[in-house]
Formats: sequence, structure tokens, C-alpha cells
Amino acid sequence: MAMKNLTMLTDLYQLTMMQGYLRQGFQHKEAVFDLFFRALPGGSGYAIAAGLEQAVDYLQNICFKEEDLEYLDRLALFDQNFLAELRTLRFSGDVDAMPEGTPVFPHEPMLRVKAPLLEAQLIETALLNIVNHQTLIATKASRIVAATGGGSVMEFGLRRAQGPDAGVFGSRAAYIGGCQSTSNVLAGQRFGIPVAGTMAHSWVQSFAREIDAFRAYAETFPSQSLFLVDTYNVLKSGVPNAIQVGLELKAKGHTFRGIRIDSGDLAYLSREARKLLDEAGLHEAIIVGSNDLDEDTIWSIQAQGAAIDSWGVGTRLITSGQEPALGGVYKLAAEGKDGVFEPRLKISENVSKITNPGIKKVVRFYNQEGKALADVIALEEEDFPQDQPLTIFDPVQVWKKKTLCDFRTRELLTPVFRGGKCVYALPELAAIRQYAAGELNTLWDEVKRLSNPHTYIVDLSAKLFAMRQQLLLEINAELGKAE
Repeated sequence: MAMKNLTMLTDLYQLTMMQGYLRQGFQHKEAVFDLFFRALPGGSGYAIAAGLEQAVDYLQNICFKEEDLEYLDRLALFDQNFLAELRTLRFSGDVDAMPEGTPVFPHEPMLRVKAPLLEAQLIETALLNIVNHQTLIATKASRIVAATGGGSVMEFGLRRAQGPDAGVFGSRAAYIGGCQSTSNVLAGQRFGIPVAGTMAHSWVQSFAREIDAFRAYAETFPSQSLFLVDTYNVLKSGVPNAIQVGLELKAKGHTFRGIRIDSGDLAYLSREARKLLDEAGLHEAIIVGSNDLDEDTIWSIQAQGAAIDSWGVGTRLITSGQEPALGGVYKLAAEGKDGVFEPRLKISENVSKITNPGIKKVVRFYNQEGKALADVIALEEEDFPQDQPLTIFDPVQVWKKKTLCDFRTRELLTPVFRGGKCVYALPELAAIRQYAAGELNTLWDEVKRLSNPHTYIVDLSAKLFAMRQQLLLEINAELGKAE
């Protein structure tokens, strides 16, 4: 799905800084920025990278229109030289990124930009907006799917999403995260996601009797009849009426799909409904559970012996429940000219906010069975021979060490843009979803645990660690002189 021109989707300070750079003669400077997050969302042990396709589309379509320039001129902030610079500005840089569906961890560059400083500065806001949102929703979806223990999940949060774009792209991200379908017809049309749905309570209420509502629906959709049974009373009327109409469908040679329970004690009601369906010989009929679900609720309901085959999840998926934002950031890592770069470092009293300098890559280490052992953030030029043991260490608690032997490696960042041209073949969404599922299988179950997951190892290479320590010493020395 092509996006509209989002060039003006930026924060004002990006533009004011760009004008300042131009006045200082920095327009020929090159910069390297890393896009990453510092903490995993919602207590998860991993995140699922998503949003790259829309990021590519955004970068390909950067172009200030005349009405954009007229608006900026009316703000009385920008001079004519700067506006003239914007008139011809296009993205001309390089981008490397993790493929969508890749499990990603804190501080790892999900996306690396190398571009003229003005361009690299402009794109910060939009890239974070796109990648933060879809990564968050894909991660939430993955956790919800995991909680079902192999059941299917329908995403139907559109009416509760924070606006149309969040609904549409949230559906896309949820599909990447493992949902099997969406109720969002627009997302289905644009991305090829399977669409699914049942009926609303209003349908049942529109008829004099519940059974008449079911019969009318069955007449209209004889092969797609899945009845909502909690409008009045699940076990006293809803399920018995659904069974009666289901048997009528079966007698006519149709398949009765099943029922949906949208309120009440889903564990108890689904168990009792399953008994009634089986006693009537409707063993093939499925039970769908919905009602403000998330991974914790589903896990609890499952533990209580629920007989639910498929789950409908809306609000807490499309909004990511208790954690409605991923704290992704975009930080300068190097500056240079004519391809020669110097590392840059941001320091903070908060250790987690000290950045990693230089042009970096992320290397994932696997054992011979294909399980991920650890990730190492390293300098771009570093190599890790597979025939040599490698000792890695925690960059904060440096006494924590691990020696990797008999491993294979994979670099997670892949070329996406070179010289402003897209060089990456964007995969189909179904292929991204399949890739994500395969990549999750490389993680140990302890990392994927819904509660108190094991912390996956992400270390810095010895060279990168030494570079960061040296820059810290130099900056602190300068600060000491200033005192």
C-alpha cells in the first residue's frame, strides 16, 4: 500500500535545526543515526521489528510541495535560502535495517541511516512514528498468540484504535505478529490479510426471537454461520438455539462453523458449551472467545481449562493495552565528510541513555541446532571467525561473561537504500509473517515466557566497548577542564 506524501510529518525542531546546519555550512556533512529502543514493551522478553515497508515508502516519496513551502514561509521562521534547499531535497542516503519480523532487543540498531546531515535530521520523526507503532503492535500480537498455546487469533480492534492509520497499520503489524485474520476490511484489501467476522448483538436484537436471528443468518450465509450466543443467556438460550440451527444446517449438507461468546466467565461457559455441542454431535463446531482479552487474560482462561478454539482480540491488542508506546529513539552515532567518519557519543547520568558510538552492526550467534545464543553489537568492520571461541561480556556488569564456541553467525542489518535508491526487495506480507514465526522459533522458550522472561544476551564487542570508554574519558576530561 503506497502511503501519501509524509514529508511534512516532522517536528518543527527538525526544520529549525536543518536551517541552522545550513547557515553553519554543515550541509555537506554526513551523519550516521541509529534507530533503537532502550526497554522492551509490556514485560516482554523480545520485540518484533515491523514497519520497514512503510518506512521505505516514506523515504522514496520525500518531496516538499509548493504548498508546503508556502506554509513554512508563513511561519516567519525560515529564510529563502533554506526554503530553496528544501525545494530540491530528496533522500539520497543509505539505510540498513533489520527485516520485518526479526526478533530485536534493547539498544540494537533496528535501522541505520547514513546520509547528508540535513536529510538524516529531517526523517527522524516519521521513521520513529512508523517503526515504533508497528513494532509495538507486532510484539503485542506475538505475545497474545503465544498465550493461546496454538489457537488462532482474530484481530478486531479497528473501532478502538487511535485513529484510522493506527487501525490499518496496526492490523498489518498484528498479522506479522501471528494473528490469522482481521476484521478490518480496508487492511484486508490493502495488505491481503484474511478478513473474518461473526455478527453483532444488534443483529440478534433486531429479531423477535434469538433463534429467528440465527436462522436468518444461516439462510444468508449457510457455510459461514458462526453465532454470537451471549445476547441473552449463553447456556439457557444462546447455545441451545445455535445447536438447533446448526443441526438444521447440517441436515441440509452445510457445515456449522460454531459459536462466539463475548461476555461472562469464558472458561466455564466455553467448557459447558463444548459439552452441549458435542452431545448434539456438532464436534466440528468451534468456540470463539472474546471480551477485552490480552495475553494475561487468555493465559489465565486457558489455565482454567477453557474449551476455546479461536480468540477475538481487539482493544488491548490494537492499542497495546497497558503500554501504548514503544520508546524508540534515533541517535547520532557518527559524523564525517567524503566517507570518513568520526564516532559521536551522548552521555547521561542514566547509564541506559549512554549511546553506542560509531557505525555499527548487529551479529546474532546461533548454536548448531539453530537456537539463538546471544547478539553482539559490533563495529561495522569487525569479523567473528566461526572456528575461534569468542568471549563476550555485559557492557554494564562487565564481570558477566560467556564464551561462545561452535557457533554460526548472521548479521541482522541488511542493505535497504544505497545512494537514495531502494535496493531491497520488499517481501509479501504473508512471507514476513512466516519469517517472523520461524525467527521466534530460534529463541529459547525461557526468552519467550510471558511472565518474567529470561533476559536475552546483548553485548558490545570488545572494540566497540573500548571506543565508548575512550570517548567517555575524553568527554569527562573536557568537562573537567570546563570546571
